[in-house]
Amino acid sequence: MNDSGEVLILTGPPGSGKTTTAQALAAAPGLPKVHLHCDDFWHFIKNGAIPPYLAEAHKQNTVVVDVLTKAAAAYADGGYFVIVDGIIGPWFLEPFRRMAAPIHYIVLRPPLHVAIRRCQQRGGETLTDPEPITALHRQLSSLGALERHVLPTDGHKREDTLAAVVEAVKGGSFRLGRDEEKAVPSSHRTPL
Repeated sequence: MNDSGEVLILTGPPGSGKTTTAQALAAAPGLPKVHLHCDDFWHFIKNGAIPPYLAEAHKQNTVVVDVLTKAAAAYADGGYFVIVDGIIGPWFLEPFRRMAAPIHYIVLRPPLHVAIRRCQQRGGETLTDPEPITALHRQLSSLGALERHVLPTDGHKREDTLAAVVEAVKGGSFRLGRDEEKAVPSSHRTPL
């Protein structure tokens, strides 16, 4: 095992399969892994929580991402492969970029109608309102220079998405760097 681990930010709109994929990846044999489910970090706020998709939640969201980044860094420093599962758009990447650990950034992108259907089918206390789901999907639909980090999932089964994520991490092609156009040398590929 390396002295320090790596971090995979597995993001996408609600209903993209982030948590299902992250749970399966974390349970797979191989490197020691940690699964940080971002929703848990928002749910730690018991009084005064603002739904994170609302504009007035920006200050709250900045604090939560700061705490999440520190937790991910601590686990990575301990030698774990850290899977950060949540809606981490480009607007929240800067704290992760400052980490010493290598960062993989993968944006799962299903068609909007699939994302809405999945959200509405899972029930519980999850987001089911098509309006914020659509807004979040739109925010992650045009990433400019980060578009190369998108993994389209149209027509994927759960195991297809998992296999594509594993391959992307192993190949190192979704690593986040200062120079987004640089290819990752084969010597820097992650063995999962």
